[in-house]
Amino acid sequence: MGYELQAVIAGDELLRVTSRDIPGARLAPLRQSLSLMPMTDEVFDAVTDGSTPGALGFWRLPGGFEKLLAQWSAAGPVAYVEAEYFGGVGEQRAAVWADGVLTLGPLDAPAKKWFSRAVTPISQALRRLGARRSLGEDEFEAVGLDRHRNNDDWIPSSTS
Repeated sequence: MGYELQAVIAGDELLRVTSRDIPGARLAPLRQSLSLMPMTDEVFDAVTDGSTPGALGFWRLPGGFEKLLAQWSAAGPVAYVEAEYFGGVGEQRAAVWADGVLTLGPLDAPAKKWFSRAVTPISQALRRLGARRSLGEDEFEAVGLDRHRNNDDWIPSSTS
């Protein structure tokens, strides 16, 4: 079974306020006062400036969207994350903006080991957003990103 995610993650209130004027934006609640906005086709089309997608090495970051993420981050840290796995093999990428600038990443490889477990790019980004893990889990699991296996599955649990 595979796993696929392309999304913006930030604090509940920050993401609710900043995304309200984006057509098709849907927010899904995560744990630890975070929310997720899946990068749907409608959101992609609404936020692209028409330049070539793939900035910063992401697969599905809309052209120019990093400028909007930087603006949003003036109110608090904002992460853009991507993951794609099938059969336990795959990749993650993550970046975090804070105070109007890119402050982490883009990351595409696990970092140092944390109690014999490599810290994934998404877990590093979530840590910058304030997520905390418990014994036996990483930040990815702690906020509930393991609840759904793809972007489409997040939509029914989200609000506009």
